[in-house]
Amino acid sequence: MEITGAVALVTGANRGLGRRFAAALLERGAAKVYAAARNPESIDLPGVVPLKLDVTDPESIREAAARAGDVTLLVNNAGSSTGASLLGGSLDDIKLEMDTHYFGTLAVTREFAPILERNGGGAVLNVLSVLSWFTAPQVAAYSAAKSAAWSLTNALRLELAAQKTQVTALHVGYMDTDMAKHVDGPKIDPALVAGLALDGVQQGRFEVLADDLSKNVRAGLSGDLPGLYPALA
Repeated sequence: MEITGAVALVTGANRGLGRRFAAALLERGAAKVYAAARNPESIDLPGVVPLKLDVTDPESIREAAARAGDVTLLVNNAGSSTGASLLGGSLDDIKLEMDTHYFGTLAVTREFAPILERNGGGAVLNVLSVLSWFTAPQVAAYSAAKSAAWSLTNALRLELAAQKTQVTALHVGYMDTDMAKHVDGPKIDPALVAGLALDGVQQGRFEVLADDLSKNVRAGLSGDLPGLYPALA
């Protein structure tokens, strides 16, 4: 899909990776960029169209779709990170992760799929994670939701092929954003990640693995579990 001239909508565009996506789309010549957030007043990027959108609120999604009927590229980026474990974490936090990453992505895509079809097919970019394939107690709820979103993305790719809508998945490890500010260790620049992901959309790729961590974990899925989880050895 050609980015130049596209009309894009980015969820969770008020900060972090979402804001970098919106900026990169403008730089690459998108005709219009809807920067969506629960609080559109928090959008401070010149040149975008602020749009109120809460991916966990069906009415909010419908209202956003009514306003953005010219979209040709949907970037499902909105996220949450509660740090909840599965056995000891709050069930409300665990549910929020699933409502945001799985049901939210599904609800937004269902609402915008007919719009994309009317506008020629277009593309969907789903922001996933290396944690779609790997988990740990301190990220277990997040990882479960991202894993569900990975399966969702594969299914949507098959269902949307008939209307010529391309679906690309982005997998990445820790980025230098507010969501990962508590993490020690290497972090990739989110502006670089946004650029790699949009390159993948333009090239028609099914998946974009934005860092070595994602590439290594993806390759490790075909091996025995102790290869990914040494504690099981």
